[in-house]
Amino acid sequence: MNPELGVRLVDTADSYGPEISEYLIREALHPYPDGLVIATKGGLVRNGPGEWARDGRPDHLERALHNSLRRLGVERIDVYQLHAVDPEVPLAESVGRLAKLRQQGKIRHVALSNVTVEQLDEARDIVPIVSVQNRYNLIDRHHEAVLERCEALGIGFIPWAPLHTGEPGQPSVTIDRLAKKHGITRHQLALAWLLARSPVMLPIPGTGSVAHLEQNCEAARVRLDAADVEALQELPTAQVAS
Repeated sequence: MNPELGVRLVDTADSYGPEISEYLIREALHPYPDGLVIATKGGLVRNGPGEWARDGRPDHLERALHNSLRRLGVERIDVYQLHAVDPEVPLAESVGRLAKLRQQGKIRHVALSNVTVEQLDEARDIVPIVSVQNRYNLIDRHHEAVLERCEALGIGFIPWAPLHTGEPGQPSVTIDRLAKKHGITRHQLALAWLLARSPVMLPIPGTGSVAHLEQNCEAARVRLDAADVEALQELPTAQVAS
């Protein structure tokens, strides 16, 4: 979260902590510099360690938005994302309430997370959608079709878990060879590949230290050639729904 390094998008959610992440962002960055986009989410509730529940009820989303406004110290959320579709609530009702809050000036842009192509299209019939945040990385491309739909629409695709390159200790000849070729880490290679993969890609690597943040930002300067991109594209992937 360092604008001095060229970071212009900070992504969070009310369920991270829960609530703690939004407070930390305000403490670290408020008053926010011009050009910095704060994106947060609502609709996923953290009930305990490892426990996540979906709540897409319109009234819950409105309360969640107001609480995020307060914690972040703003009058309008730049990008407000439905964190996950609630199977117990019609998507039109969840997105419809966000559209209403946008009309009221409390949301600048509405976005989605963890959705299918069909859900994206349904939401777009209700309100303009600026981006989609789904799990996507070198070895998990289950949402390839969603990425391609975002490309066709010219809207942002925000891959979560972008640094995943395999299980700890799991070797990959291709990943290790290309990381060595460019003098970078596996994680930096994963980010460089994402940026080369699509012009609408907006990676959001998490970090717990300034050193790691700087390392992630350095990945934007890596230039993979066509052969590198093709070799990484051909890696076997774990097509696991998330």
